[in-house]
Amino acid sequence: MWSGRFRQPLDPEFEKWQRSFPYDQRLLPFELAASQAHANALEHAGVLSSEELSEIVKALGDIGRRAESSPEFLNDPEAEDVHHFVEKQLAALIGATGYKLHTGRSRNEQIATDLRLFVRESIDTLQNLIADWVEAILSRAESAGNSASPLAMPAYTHLQPAEPVLVAHWLLAYVEMFLRDASRLADCRKRVNFCPLGSGAVAGATLTLNRQAMAAELGFDAPTANSMDATSDRDFAIEFVDALSLLALHLSRWAEEMILFSTAAYGFVELPEAYSTGSSAMPQKKNPDLLELVRGKAARVMGCATTLQTLMKGLPLAYNKDLQETQEPLFNASDNVIGMLPLVTGFMNTVEFNEARMNQAASSGFMNAWAAAAYLVERGVPSRLAHEAVGKAVALAVERGCDLQKLPLADLQAIHASFDAGFHSCLGLTEVLALHDVSGGTAPRHVKRALLSARERAGALRALEHGTNPALARLREGMNLGWTPPRSRDELYKR
Repeated sequence: MWSGRFRQPLDPEFEKWQRSFPYDQRLLPFELAASQAHANALEHAGVLSSEELSEIVKALGDIGRRAESSPEFLNDPEAEDVHHFVEKQLAALIGATGYKLHTGRSRNEQIATDLRLFVRESIDTLQNLIADWVEAILSRAESAGNSASPLAMPAYTHLQPAEPVLVAHWLLAYVEMFLRDASRLADCRKRVNFCPLGSGAVAGATLTLNRQAMAAELGFDAPTANSMDATSDRDFAIEFVDALSLLALHLSRWAEEMILFSTAAYGFVELPEAYSTGSSAMPQKKNPDLLELVRGKAARVMGCATTLQTLMKGLPLAYNKDLQETQEPLFNASDNVIGMLPLVTGFMNTVEFNEARMNQAASSGFMNAWAAAAYLVERGVPSRLAHEAVGKAVALAVERGCDLQKLPLADLQAIHASFDAGFHSCLGLTEVLALHDVSGGTAPRHVKRALLSARERAGALRALEHGTNPALARLREGMNLGWTPPRSRDELYKR
């Protein structure tokens, strides 16, 4: 593609080492779509005849279909990158006309466009997977919250039992995390959706191309505003992978809790055999391999985010070959999260909760102590003094090996006179849960409202799917079925 300037061939080892086609070949569908948009623009700029355009469009479709049906077609040891591969194939199919496609464009703008299309497609895929995942959590939360006696469990601070909460309330905490993740991805998509085509190598195309039409054909909101920024910008990739690293972090936190709660010490969770493995040495073992791998792969995604930022931090404007190294961490992060989400969804749909163990744990261990202090506060005792009095009562119960409910009223009144005959009745699990009667709290009526709200917001995730975008729908159809003009060229390219 650039051999005219050079008098000597590349060192063979360097030539092989610097190739990106082994991994950027996955961008082929996007490269074909962007190439078709550029071809349409060239025809309307008078560079291509209508016959040449038809030849190129048909050949692009042939390349896409052949790659789809015969993966070995992509085993090309000579192609430097996906752009070179397409140009080679075009020339093989239609001769010199294939070389005309590169008129007025640069690989710098091509890769920037392909990567934006890749990120946009990944976000749309992820929004659907997150919706499935959130709905799986919500289904379990609704099941736990809608029974005659809502299921409860201990909540922990510092990994020590703190207060009882509804299991639905615990699960809704994860729903909130993942809805935020979906929101971040949707916001990222807005900044991704600008088209670099027409930016050239650095200063803009050397032809007067209709950039707005090319952007519209590919489902972008608008062209990028500055050619230097467009060809060297990878903010969209960094932002996307940063959002994935937070999503992976949340998955890792969830996995860690499920691992803890599946241990004999807790006994709240029975690991599903379909997502667990055994030990080669100890016959009794059932290991949480899926959950442990989620923790491990989260580290890989976070590492990809660090790699991208480190790669970009010292680069001057505009394009530098270092930018080639942004592709693998971008692909790796996307693949890992897209691979994890269906598995954790399957796990959540099949995991079993030990309801009796959860409720029993929620009713013991002095987790009604704050409710006891609130009881005294309602009777006019200052909060700090109520805290001190209940602390003394807890110390007495620990000494006697019993719960607060078992302490005689006379012993309680010896600690503080405001303890009275109604005290013991405020310490039951139902009463303690109902005490947190605030929006966002674990009182059953508020959790019921929260479930309805979460279900509504989770349903809105489906509305974030951009497959209903006509231009994108046509692009996706073309990626699978070949390349026909997605819209009337006369409509897009009004002279």
